[in-house]
Amino acid sequence: MSDYVDEITELREHVARLEEQLTRLQPMAALGELTATTTHEFNNVLMTIINYARLGLRPSDQASRDKAFQKILDAGTRCAKITQTILASARNRSGEMEPTDLSALVRDSLVLLERELQKHRIALELQLGNVPPAMADGNQIQQLLLNLIINARQAMPHGGTLWIKLEPDVAQQCVVLTVRDTGAGIPPDVLPRIFEPQFSTKRGPDHTGRGGSGFGLATCRAIVERHRGKIRVETAVGQGTAFIIRLPVAHLLAPAASPVPTASATGTPLSAP
Repeated sequence: MSDYVDEITELREHVARLEEQLTRLQPMAALGELTATTTHEFNNVLMTIINYARLGLRPSDQASRDKAFQKILDAGTRCAKITQTILASARNRSGEMEPTDLSALVRDSLVLLERELQKHRIALELQLGNVPPAMADGNQIQQLLLNLIINARQAMPHGGTLWIKLEPDVAQQCVVLTVRDTGAGIPPDVLPRIFEPQFSTKRGPDHTGRGGSGFGLATCRAIVERHRGKIRVETAVGQGTAFIIRLPVAHLLAPAASPVPTASATGTPLSAP
């Protein structure tokens, strides 16, 4: 019996060490995800600029050259918008828990993924209600958003609709963030494991190099736990998946709040968006 207790204690200590390592790696993961997303998007825009610059240099009529120059201007303007978003994020986010505007975080994240969603024929529906600031680390919440939006896009390889909704829950004094897709849904036998580290429903990374590592949703859960929030999954095969995250409003939590485990997944029918 004593040996059994010792083994359980050792296992718990090992899990605690792994969780601590995951927490330390989260900032690096956030930077890596942001860098990968931004690099991919900049590459798309630069290819547009290069291709239309070549077109404009060819002997052609004035109308064709004007079209090429307009496309170059549009692409350059988009590059400037992406750069401004990243610089504003760097200036305004301390990497600490502080009152955070979640609506602004959603919009910043979509600036980085706008072209990718269009390319994959993903229609976007935003319902960003008037919500109070949440006590949050903006960098980590943006990482969570990027993970969930990219997962949603990958779940709809032939196109679909992505809903992102923010609403207040006055009774529980929290902000509710919902990211919902119209993809294939998660099978019941897979659902209980989706938050496990190194478990993935994907065979490997997609053409952008994202997905398939098995750390995306595990990292999302760790981020939510650090914020003393709750994450819940609603899914139905053939109908789609929704991730519902609840984060306490800013006045409820001090920056040094300790994490509590709060993740659940259900195979119940999806509620209305």
